[in-house]
Amino acid sequence: QVVGTLLGSGGGPFVLQLRSVVNAIKHAATDDRIKGLFITGNLIPLDLGSGFAALREVREAIEEFKATGKPVLAYGTYPGTRELYLMSAADEIVLNPLGMVWMPGLASEGLFFKGAFDKYGIGVQVTRAGKFKSYHDPYVRQDFSPETRQELQELLGDLWEDIRGTVATGRGIEPAKLQAIVEGPEALRAELALDAGLVDRLAYFDEVLAELRDRTGVQDESDAFTQIDIVSYTRAAVRGAVGPGGSQNRVAVVYAEGTIVDGGGMAGEIGSDTYARELRRLRTDSNVKAVVLRVNSPGGSASASEDILREMQLLKAAKPTIVSMGTYAASGGYWISAHADRIFAEPETVTGSIGVTGLVFNIKGLGESVGITFDTVKTGKFADFISVSRPKTESEMLWLQSATDNVYEQFIDRVVSGRKLGRPHVESIAQGRVWSGQRAVDLGLVDEIGGLGKAIEFAAQKADLGSSYRVEEFPRKKSFAEALEEMFQPGMEQFSDGGPVEAVVRHVRQELAALRRFNDPASVYALFPFAISAK
Repeated sequence: QVVGTLLGSGGGPFVLQLRSVVNAIKHAATDDRIKGLFITGNLIPLDLGSGFAALREVREAIEEFKATGKPVLAYGTYPGTRELYLMSAADEIVLNPLGMVWMPGLASEGLFFKGAFDKYGIGVQVTRAGKFKSYHDPYVRQDFSPETRQELQELLGDLWEDIRGTVATGRGIEPAKLQAIVEGPEALRAELALDAGLVDRLAYFDEVLAELRDRTGVQDESDAFTQIDIVSYTRAAVRGAVGPGGSQNRVAVVYAEGTIVDGGGMAGEIGSDTYARELRRLRTDSNVKAVVLRVNSPGGSASASEDILREMQLLKAAKPTIVSMGTYAASGGYWISAHADRIFAEPETVTGSIGVTGLVFNIKGLGESVGITFDTVKTGKFADFISVSRPKTESEMLWLQSATDNVYEQFIDRVVSGRKLGRPHVESIAQGRVWSGQRAVDLGLVDEIGGLGKAIEFAAQKADLGSSYRVEEFPRKKSFAEALEEMFQPGMEQFSDGGPVEAVVRHVRQELAALRRFNDPASVYALFPFAISAK
């Protein structure tokens, strides 16, 4: 997903599907009615949306548009890293005279609950396989472990090098010079941003609108310049077809976005039952000639990941099965990808994290603090293992560690067989370690750098469809009426930036919501814990 604001949208935030945005820009490049592209507004990171892996595809579409000779103009007031990443593909960047450029770099901030859990009597016990596997850190530590700090520092360095290099190339600046600019002693207010070459000129929004009126031949100042926003253009001009529209041949794109959980799952989750059922249906649909699984997930339940992988294996035996990795395809997200015919990722994709964590909670101390006690009658020493009323015994933790080790070995096996790699090599790059998409290509975990569009083209080619096919997407896209109804329902406040206090509250809510997703039957998880932020 790409989340942002749009000229002509009423100023409110909205969510656009990545493929719709890319297709619209590519279609506009060859549409004689479209004379130029105007980029304005801000992107709002929401869950896994607006990651740099997705923005790269949008940026490449903008570059293709510009290559046709049509002008691309960008305007901003406070562009951050995400906005500048896209805007740097434009012919010209205009900044509000009172504006400022903000491109400080990348960061990953952990939220740690150990102090609060200790205070309220909530106990946590963990097992792990892989020295870099750190999903349990927020519940048993008050800071990053040395291994986590090391891998995050290296990962952020890889991602930042690519992002900084892309912006620097777009602006004609050496990467080292750009680093010095963004780390300068003063905020990059408009005049300094102009002097540094990050923008081309300064102007107010009304002045830019007047220029656009002139370019489109509108004489009356009371009239808007001739325009169509990308949402309307997508509905009017882009129908999702690739090649001749009459073909019954389909390339199915299945979006697996969110945490992987057992069962049906909820919004923002990849429910193993739901996705396994969908993959089975596509396997038996004779009109579906190839399938692309678009993975944007930090992982989750190990058993749920295995259920989905099993259906991927059966699907691959029946028809071409391709994986396109988004911002995250880590841990369980990599597990479900490992057996695809070909794996595509972007340089900014976070992937790997081949490791396993066992995690169990108990509320014995919390109960005792308010006068609640527990008692149990059982027929065997493991009969009440799932109980949260007490800490696990040493023998129970040994049992959980054996389960964790077994799942880790199974994870390694899946990667070895799916990627056709030697086991010693996989063991050396596993250990729960996360990698950038480019590093993953070098290590053999990913086949090729490329986005969703490239993955779809490869799937059609492997299925010998030529240009005669259509793309069908799952889960089903909402109709316009459904999307419109959602816009007027409560809950849109989640998009609001809301200032620092709301940002902290939102962060805590997201982390606490993750606790509900711990539903693996064996309490074993393949999950990457920390998000990467860029203002």
